[in-house]
Amino acid sequence: MYQADVVVIGGGLAGMVTTLELLDAGKSVVMLDSAPAERWGGLAKLSFGGVFFVNSPEQKKSGFSDSVELALTDWYNYAEFEDDAIWPKRWAEAYVTNSLRDVRQWMMDRGVKFLFAVNWTERGYFVPGNSVPRFHIAWGTGEGITDAMIERIEAHPNRSKLTVHFDHRVEDLVSEGGQFVGCHGVTTAGQAFEARGEAVVIAAGGIAGNLDKVREVWPTEWGTPPRDMLNGSILEADGHLLERAEAAGANVTHLSNMWNYAAGIAHPQPHFENHGLSMVPGKSALWVNYRGRRFNDPPLVGAYDTHFLIDRIVREEKKYSWTVMNFKIAAKEFAISGAEHNPAVRNKQFLKFVMGLLRGKADMVQDFIENCEDFVAAGSVAELADKMNGVTGTNDVDAATLAREIAAYDANIARGKTGMNDDQLRRIEHCRKYRGDRLRTCKFAQIDDRSNFPLIAIRNRIITRKSLGGLQVDLAGRVLTQAGEPMPGLYAAGEACGFGGGGMHGKRALEGTFLGGCIYSGQVVARGIVEGRSADQNA
Repeated sequence: MYQADVVVIGGGLAGMVTTLELLDAGKSVVMLDSAPAERWGGLAKLSFGGVFFVNSPEQKKSGFSDSVELALTDWYNYAEFEDDAIWPKRWAEAYVTNSLRDVRQWMMDRGVKFLFAVNWTERGYFVPGNSVPRFHIAWGTGEGITDAMIERIEAHPNRSKLTVHFDHRVEDLVSEGGQFVGCHGVTTAGQAFEARGEAVVIAAGGIAGNLDKVREVWPTEWGTPPRDMLNGSILEADGHLLERAEAAGANVTHLSNMWNYAAGIAHPQPHFENHGLSMVPGKSALWVNYRGRRFNDPPLVGAYDTHFLIDRIVREEKKYSWTVMNFKIAAKEFAISGAEHNPAVRNKQFLKFVMGLLRGKADMVQDFIENCEDFVAAGSVAELADKMNGVTGTNDVDAATLAREIAAYDANIARGKTGMNDDQLRRIEHCRKYRGDRLRTCKFAQIDDRSNFPLIAIRNRIITRKSLGGLQVDLAGRVLTQAGEPMPGLYAAGEACGFGGGGMHGKRALEGTFLGGCIYSGQVVARGIVEGRSADQNA
């Protein structure tokens, strides 16, 4: 039996921030996490560490002027909120309005620093996205963020008021007399436990680590879910506590709004079944369907609209795709999102980071060619097509079709800048005008260029990452019933509440709002608990 003022379920970033803020207020906390101690930090620890801010010093140094008004316009355009999405809208407005103070400054005050260049993600295809760059990369990646939180927790003056228990899976919530007073579960060793407090915070993630649950709530407009899908989350994000809270009366909303990625590849050393990595798609690669036919309506290019990429791919008969390039393009543009495959940023090695930008990542590309089942390399288009079919065990890719698609793209480049008429090339030109993209994007590189062989094809599978829906909460972080009433004593933060309001992103996310959403919602919940208890005592 564990006892404290507050029980926090989940040791990810949202749970950490909630705990830190509660300790600042002098409250005692029991934190429970189903993962082992070495994975303290959850999915945030594995992330690349991009965070969404508005009107930051980094944006200004990059030559961009931003504002809350512009960011809210972009957010609403991208979200495509339903008319009755009251709480998601309120949370979106609160996050955008307060991100500079309550996210960026809060992080910097706790030892987190950011790279000088801001990434320009999710610019939008047909739906306008980020009008300016807003993806600020933490120096140290997500691991640097969670390590900074752990350091603050362990050195906190009120550390004695906190107990942390890993390998503790919470099975259900406990309520008495209409008030939530705790939870119970079983440890990895099979020992039953119960934790009690005056408030309970669910910060245990969403559903992205449970492929069966993802398929269950798959958006109807995307038809049947992919048969072969990769898991880019963590197994602990299985949606179990969302189900238990819903059974107790909580309103779970917008679970079919999910943030998957279109360019998932198998992890060369998987930690669990279907373990995948999210590749950052190279802009100069040719994106083709499962038959080797280029997506032409329009050509698919990464960094513009992740939701659109998935929408286009899953409408194919077979719901995976390929990106085709040569070694030079891959060495320049290939990247994996996450801390693991960005060691220079993770380990804060500035010189290695700069050299990697200048020289590319030829060694990493070669390693994936040799060790990842989704990579093939060849000395001709015909050989490449044959190897692509070998990966899938089919004869779907027609070598002649693939050769025509590559030749048409290369011929467009050969016409020169004034004669090029291709939407992908126009987007590449636009990207290269921003210095944050120029070093990572090739200048109109032909693919069938023997001097830059071998040719490379990468099979891209849909990979899960984050839930955009979850428990509906008000602006005090209190979990709401379907009737919109607060559930006494029950709160939610981070991905468990769709990062706020049960879905503050709407249909799409402007990126960087996941880590930022964990940090902001953790603060909101802690304030709600402290001020709520104060109000009750005063009353």
